[in-house]
Amino acid sequence: MNGVPHATPLRRAPVQRRSAERLTRILDACADLLDEVGYEELSTRAVAERAGVPIGSVYRFFGNKRQMADALAQRNLERFTRRVTERLARAGETGWRTALDTVLDEYLAMKRTAPGFCLVDFGNQIPVGDRRAAPNHRVADRLAELLAGSLGRRPDDDLRRVFLVAVETADTLVQLAFRVAPDGDPKIIAEARELLRAYLGRALDQ
Repeated sequence: MNGVPHATPLRRAPVQRRSAERLTRILDACADLLDEVGYEELSTRAVAERAGVPIGSVYRFFGNKRQMADALAQRNLERFTRRVTERLARAGETGWRTALDTVLDEYLAMKRTAPGFCLVDFGNQIPVGDRRAAPNHRVADRLAELLAGSLGRRPDDDLRRVFLVAVETADTLVQLAFRVAPDGDPKIIAEARELLRAYLGRALDQ
């Protein structure tokens, strides 16, 4: 069962399994409707109807659709982190280049297949939540914590800055690739991969 991390600002955190399952249905419905109608036409009432729950159940967790979309973005980040972690664990001891490919491949896979991801991803694509939360900072911090050990480094400010530059660069180029082609232009993605390898090689091969 996939819930929402406690870091996500909910009006009320689910305690019982039934409540957690209801929250999951609400976020799943939100994701599906984002793909169908977009953020501007999204409404809490439509989400409640799609999820098969009373409108009060939505307001139990979220004050508005903005908070709901932000919770979806946070869930996306948790799922992304889990997928990367599991794939790296299966690969065993690998260098940062394999880690880079894993991170980029999993991001592309979610962008192509995860409902609502193209409109929300980790919070960058629509005005969700507190913009001072800087979604790419959250992603960079998470990657620094996840990969620091395999790099033989501490997740300090220097490493976080390196990953922030890489994440910002990847975000910009991947968005370009998906504007050019519905599934992401492969040539632009290849260029992005080479650019990231060059930058990270200079920053990490020391």
